[in-house]
Amino acid sequence: MDRHPQQIKRERQDIKRRERNITNLSRMSTLMKTVFSTTEAEKVEKPYRDAVSFVDKMASANLIHKNNAARKKARLTKHVNTLS
Repeated sequence: MDRHPQQIKRERQDIKRRERNITNLSRMSTLMKTVFSTTEAEKVEKPYRDAVSFVDKMASANLIHKNNAARKKARLTKHVNTLS
């Protein structure tokens, strides 16, 4: 079986991208969990802004669908509004 240089490069790139995507999705989940675990209105503002910003970045990078991002942001906002 032939192994073309472009195919070898493509596989290298796919591995790097897959690792980066998994890292970003994991970070997004962690940021969201941080917001949901916060129970004080004064302490939730910065984690909330960070989480919403990161969810938007993931949607713009097509890592998650825009409706999925909207749903996540709505849930975060709903949680923050119940605290205040």
